Amino acid sequence: MANILILGELVECVPSTEGNFFAFLRVIYRKFEDKMKTIIFLLLVSVFAFPLKAQESTGILYGKIFDHSTNQPIPFASVLLVGTGKGIQSDIDGIFRITNLPPQSYQLKVSAIGYNPEIKTDVTVNTAKPTEIDFALKESVLELEGVTITSDYFMKNPFETNSVTSFSYEEIRRAPGGFEDVVRALSVLPGVAQADAGRNDLIVRGGAPSENLYLIDGIPVPNINHFGTQGATGGPLSFINLDFVKETTFSTGGFPVLYGDKLSSVLEINLREGRKDKIGGKATISASQFGLNLEGPLSNSSTFLFSARRSYLDFIFKAAGFGFVPEYYDVLSKYNVAIDTKSSLSFLFVSAFDNVKYFNDTEDQRYDNSTILGSDQIQYATALQYKRLFNNGFYTLSLSRNFVDFNTSQRDSLLNPIFLNKSREGENILKFDLIYKTSKLTELNFGAEAKLIKFKADIYFPPFKTTFGETLPINSVVVNKLYDKYAAYLNYNQMFLQRFTANVGARLDYFDAVTTNYYVSPRFSLSYMLSPLTNINFSAGIFHQFPSYIWLSGDPTNKNLEAIQVNQYVFGFDHRVQEDLLFKNEFYYKGHL
Repeated sequence: MANILILGELVECVPSTEGNFFAFLRVIYRKFEDKMKTIIFLLLVSVFAFPLKAQESTGILYGKIFDHSTNQPIPFASVLLVGTGKGIQSDIDGIFRITNLPPQSYQLKVSAIGYNPEIKTDVTVNTAKPTEIDFALKESVLELEGVTITSDYFMKNPFETNSVTSFSYEEIRRAPGGFEDVVRALSVLPGVAQADAGRNDLIVRGGAPSENLYLIDGIPVPNINHFGTQGATGGPLSFINLDFVKETTFSTGGFPVLYGDKLSSVLEINLREGRKDKIGGKATISASQFGLNLEGPLSNSSTFLFSARRSYLDFIFKAAGFGFVPEYYDVLSKYNVAIDTKSSLSFLFVSAFDNVKYFNDTEDQRYDNSTILGSDQIQYATALQYKRLFNNGFYTLSLSRNFVDFNTSQRDSLLNPIFLNKSREGENILKFDLIYKTSKLTELNFGAEAKLIKFKADIYFPPFKTTFGETLPINSVVVNKLYDKYAAYLNYNQMFLQRFTANVGARLDYFDAVTTNYYVSPRFSLSYMLSPLTNINFSAGIFHQFPSYIWLSGDPTNKNLEAIQVNQYVFGFDHRVQEDLLFKNEFYYKGHL
């Protein structure tokens, strides 16, 4: 809640009718237009001060085609640029490359014997760097008389029959009101709302912002927003650099047992690999920050991504004479290496540094700052992931660490503390996932996870008396704890009678910090193909989420808190109106226990 008060205070300082973060920036810009022009001019001079190299007049499109279930490459697949007559075949490793393309947006159609064709739209080719686009084709299993398989614009995950939306990089970039923010672009979806305007605290089908799960390349991350709220998942803006996002998948309910310890939604963010032809980069500037992107090959089998960004709001606020200044930085880096044709290794590092600086030089500044709850934060997620393909499947093994340091404070006009919170949360995670295709119609998923958690908190708040005359029994909390969490899941997927697809699984979650320390979460989904154009879908499941670490620190009796349970039922149908138009409707029930 700290940064809500910060931003709320800022918006009140300057008249604004739109009541959000970016509207406030526009008001600030108008008020201090001359200073802003000077700042932007200097930034632009620094960007274009580097010597520019003449660009080519055409672009390159390349990618890889592989099996959706096993990740095995699909050789000799047909790749066609719709409406141009240009095409090519993938090589023995499933790789294709098309050169000499005029810069514009294309539709790309891929087909292979034994697989359902797929079309991807908004494939933008430019002259600055090659465009990478991959295809994960699903094996064709339908043999119904009179049914002709056509190219699919809407690919469907067999594990998730309902409530799933996928976005490419280009779709996120163009999302209305998204401001190129991965999380903000989702707030316009049905069943999704923002808790506060201008913030990424998502309320998904009535759930709290703390009930959303974030995954970056399959690695769980507690929060991906600057100035986050402890125990929740929101913040004013995401620190994931959209330039490096390959695609996202957002599930708003009824998700399978592969995901646990969350109740409402799952956001999977897949980052792309660095360009393979040469090292390149660009300087960036947006409404609130500037930065630098770099990417390229380190060898014939390895690539890297790197970005560093910094806000320039502190320059604006300082020039405007405010008594406090929020500033933030973020860094993202990724390294990929192909060990051989079956194995790969990747390293990921994502971090954010958020600070609030106070200027208490005058009595008025000290009074204004006494109403502000500020939060300095350091957070990072890092992971080492190994992936191995084998006949009819693959597995991934990852070792990751999440760390968040909260330093939250509020002081009165005499600079005496009103509230202090110094907390550190660290998670060390070992995770294993396996996908095995037992036959053309069946697929098995298994996974396990172990977490070692260290939580420290030193919290102070003065004696407080309610309107009923009651006072809090304590005014400080000091804890230093080690916790363990374990989880395992098994999921089975099968297609039968050529029209039904069933998905059934169970998940076990364990947390040693609470009295009732383990829960079983069964889930089930069924999809029936009413016709080649229409499907009826149903899913049901039990979901559990353990209390956050900060919830357990207030009193020893809090260990008796039980995991929150949600029972979800989703019924829906989808109908293909035409090849590139899908109508989808869902009804859901979500009950918190």
